Amino acid sequence: MAKSMSSSLTGKLEGSVEIKASAEMFHDLLLSRPHHISKASTDKVHACDLHEGDWGNEGSIICWTFSHDGKTKTAKDLILSVDPKNNSSTYKVIEGGLLEEHKSFIVKVQATPSAKGEGCVVHWVIEYEKLNEDVAHPETYLALLLEVTKDMGTHLTQP
Repeated sequence: MAKSMSSSLTGKLEGSVEIKASAEMFHDLLLSRPHHISKASTDKVHACDLHEGDWGNEGSIICWTFSHDGKTKTAKDLILSVDPKNNSSTYKVIEGGLLEEHKSFIVKVQATPSAKGEGCVVHWVIEYEKLNEDVAHPETYLALLLEVTKDMGTHLTQP
C-alpha cells in the first residue's frame, strides 16, 4: 500500500507491509545489524558500511550499496533519530545518487506489533524535495524499501 501527497517539488510517500518477525527483531536488524541485510535481500542490498559513529546510534553515518532500476547505487545516510521504545528511526540521505535528483531525502520507519498478535507492520515514510519538475516522484524507492522489508521478515523468521 502506498500513498502520495505532494506539491510541485516537495512530497511525501508512505507505505506499509506486514511481516512475521516481531517489531523488535526488525528494528534490531535495521539499526544494530544493517550490514546483515545484504544476507536477507541479496538481489537488492549489496552492502551496508559504517562510515562514522556506532551502529544504531544517532549521528552515525552508514553507506548503503543497492540495486535500483537495474543499476547499482549508493546512499550515505545520517541517522537523525532512534526511538527503541517505538521501534522507529529516521535517516537523512547526505550523499549518493538520490541527491543528484533531490535537494533533500528523509526516510522514516516504524515497526509496530500486528493487531493479529503475531509479527509486525512496518511503515515507511519518505519526505523529499526534488531538484526540478522533471524528476519523478520516488515511488520506486518506496517499493524497494517494502520489498527489502519483506525479505528481512523472511530472513528473521527462518528456522
